[in-house]
Amino acid sequence: MRILISNDDGYLAPGLTALADALAPIAEIVVVAPDSNRSGASNSLSLDRPLSLHKAANGFYFVNGTPTDCVHVALTGMLIERPDLVVSGINNGPNMGDDTLYSGTVAAATEGYLFGIPAIAFSQSQFGWANLDAAARVAREIVERQFDALQKPYLLNVNIPAIPYEQLQGMVATRLGKRHSAEPVIRALDPRGREIFWIGPAGAAKEGGPGTDFHAVEHGQVSITPLQIDLTHTTQLDALAKGLA
Repeated sequence: MRILISNDDGYLAPGLTALADALAPIAEIVVVAPDSNRSGASNSLSLDRPLSLHKAANGFYFVNGTPTDCVHVALTGMLIERPDLVVSGINNGPNMGDDTLYSGTVAAATEGYLFGIPAIAFSQSQFGWANLDAAARVAREIVERQFDALQKPYLLNVNIPAIPYEQLQGMVATRLGKRHSAEPVIRALDPRGREIFWIGPAGAAKEGGPGTDFHAVEHGQVSITPLQIDLTHTTQLDALAKGLA
């Protein structure tokens, strides 16, 4: 099996190394990741400047762009053979509910999916890389399953509780929950006295009942959510057509 690995925390992130180390024994891996932290980059492509590809001392490749750039460059300009799977992560923190719209981790996997390749995004439920060995072990187990029952290509969003492996309560299929609105921006002054703004924390869970990714992680379970990219609000089509008549 050939696997392309990326992330949004940058090519030096511990989560990326842990994921690559976990998958190397079972697959031929290539790692192409951003040159720095690109969290929150979503599915953005860099169209205003050229991109550079470099190889680090650890064998990973890095690009001066977004997670989507990394996968796009790898698939369309670097790799000779098409990978069987694209994986992203392991992210430093959760990507649940509305987070998936902003997540660079999910975006890297999504780019593989858009090219017709099965893809999986891996994240930990808390920041700080606690019990990263357990998360990497879970990631390998999920990749090994191969999900033959799913229609290909598939796009899976995985959130792993940041607890020891022995304390995990299994894997469950979930839907995305919903968050409350994000906290307000944080106002500050730069060293020259000019006003600046920091994006505030994500909102707390608003819809996190049974069956959601929030509920699963809260109960020590690995949450696996199948995603799709059709943004059409189908139930509004008839009403819109009537309004246009």
